[in-house]
Amino acid sequence: MDNLNIGRHISGQFNEDLERVINHVMQMGGLVEKQLSDALTSVYESDEELAKRVHANDYQVNKLEVSIDDECTRIIAKRQPAAGDLRLIMAIVKTIADLERIGDEAEKIAEVTLQSLGKDHKDLLQNLDNLGRRVLETLQTTLDAFTRMDVNAAIKIHRTDAKIDREYEALMRQLMTYMMEEPRSIPQIMTVIWSARALERIGDRCQNICEYIIYFVKGKVVRHTSPEDIKKLKDSTE
Repeated sequence: MDNLNIGRHISGQFNEDLERVINHVMQMGGLVEKQLSDALTSVYESDEELAKRVHANDYQVNKLEVSIDDECTRIIAKRQPAAGDLRLIMAIVKTIADLERIGDEAEKIAEVTLQSLGKDHKDLLQNLDNLGRRVLETLQTTLDAFTRMDVNAAIKIHRTDAKIDREYEALMRQLMTYMMEEPRSIPQIMTVIWSARALERIGDRCQNICEYIIYFVKGKVVRHTSPEDIKKLKDSTE
């Protein structure tokens, strides 16, 4: 627990409670990461069985969210944490809510595979996959920053969301153009649009988690803070 920017407590049981809940968050993060990776693979390889598995496995993510939330409630009730400990628990509660929603977005992405778009849309699916791989990398680095409560990494990742937004907007323009040229493809292309939107939202969720890391480490709420002011927080820690 020392590498998580978390202090030791007089109560050994309190330390064990915190370590257990953090390990469960890491487990949930790993499941969500696999859900997104499997969803993207199912799209790229047209693997319907893998897409169905993504849908079927979502209950595991939901179950973990409920379990971790219950653990955090018990810790607050029994230990009455103050200052940094309370910030950590609040950051965890907010993080698992975003992780659960990322799992839901992964389901939407897998839906592209189940719609069987076919070879005529391979170029569009390739561009969707490109955006997806960037988002997956962002999720991976966000989870790594969370496990270490690395505020500098969180601030750096927070700024990458603008790149995801630009790629998303470029893909949306391409999809709109395609629908105008091929009106019969509109129902299928709408599925790709919803999936692209899901990826953009995952980027936003990763940005949220980075904000929770900053909140825990620095004690500052940066939800409505400009990128320039957030960067100053990074500079002040170096």
